Amino acid sequence: MEPDDRAVREVHAAWINAVNAGDLARLLPLMANDAVFLNPGQPPVGREGFSANFAAAHQQVRVRCGSELEEVVIAGEVAYTRSRDGLSVTPHAGGEAVRFAGHRITVYRKQPDGRWLLARDAHTLSPVAEPRS
Repeated sequence: MEPDDRAVREVHAAWINAVNAGDLARLLPLMANDAVFLNPGQPPVGREGFSANFAAAHQQVRVRCGSELEEVVIAGEVAYTRSRDGLSVTPHAGGEAVRFAGHRITVYRKQPDGRWLLARDAHTLSPVAEPRS
């Protein structure tokens, strides 16, 4: 595995771990200042909007994310990953978890110091229908 490929995979894993920990302070250094997030049915948000949404959500719910990388492509100073993600969201106040599943594409940019940072992120996560008894 090439060093850049390994570095992009490590950033992806660090992102998922920080999301699962509800740790915004660990996420911020992993994203570019001009990062843009695309979520279904919502307007694009930047770093500040992501931060506000993440903090508000984690005050109300526990989020557990799993992500399986299906593709990593590096083209010079830009890379993208394609993954299959699953997410469960459980209210802190109690109640059933809501599950989401879908795909994600994330674009990373290599920084002058060699770090790869998340620059763009888009997903197709949607609710998973629970089996009826």
